[in-house]
Amino acid sequence: MIRDNINAVEDRIQSACNQSGRKRKEVKLIAVSKTKPIEMLQQAYACGCRDFGENKVQELLEKYDHMPKDIRWHMIGHLQRNKVRYIVDKVYLIHSVDSLRLAEEISKEAVKKDVTVSILIEINVAEEASKFGTTAREAAALVEEISRLPNIAVRGLMTIAPYVENPEENRLYFTMLRQIAVDIIHKNIDNVCMKELSMGMTGDYETAITEGATYIRIGTGIFGEREYTSV
Repeated sequence: MIRDNINAVEDRIQSACNQSGRKRKEVKLIAVSKTKPIEMLQQAYACGCRDFGENKVQELLEKYDHMPKDIRWHMIGHLQRNKVRYIVDKVYLIHSVDSLRLAEEISKEAVKKDVTVSILIEINVAEEASKFGTTAREAAALVEEISRLPNIAVRGLMTIAPYVENPEENRLYFTMLRQIAVDIIHKNIDNVCMKELSMGMTGDYETAITEGATYIRIGTGIFGEREYTSV
């Protein structure tokens, strides 16, 4: 099942890239493995997946110990400051930095462990009350503040678009995130690049790709429906 799902996702990624005149290598697929057992991750790994996304620190740590070390782990869920120290030297990219206080904690722990942590700034573009993320209006100022912290590298932006039946409804939000990145680029802030746009999930990733996504986060499309009793 997982191999078939990945093949189907790959076909759709390629189609979206063709549609928007992009190269396939410009879009990185994150297998969102939250709540999924190790066996399913191993199947995805055997199919070539090397980027895995987790929502919770404890679950990421458990899987980190059981999976091959060439995996690039992505922290995509809300990150509590008191959990930062456990993952700063284990994650490839933290997608969900939404405040200066969280960034300061990441910086402090990164200095302690002598690592540089790559992060994305999470923006709640749709301004949904149920979602985390800074606002579009505050994004540039937050990036500028975070850029001054040691041992942190701002690599781009992330958003979680609303759940919609028609993915075209989210095009607006993906376009907005891309424009925010362009505006930040024009500010020429030291220690900041806007290379990465993490946007698009199982229901809308093709639309996100056509609007410039460099990371898409696919869970259900690869592993099937979530199982909250696992791990």
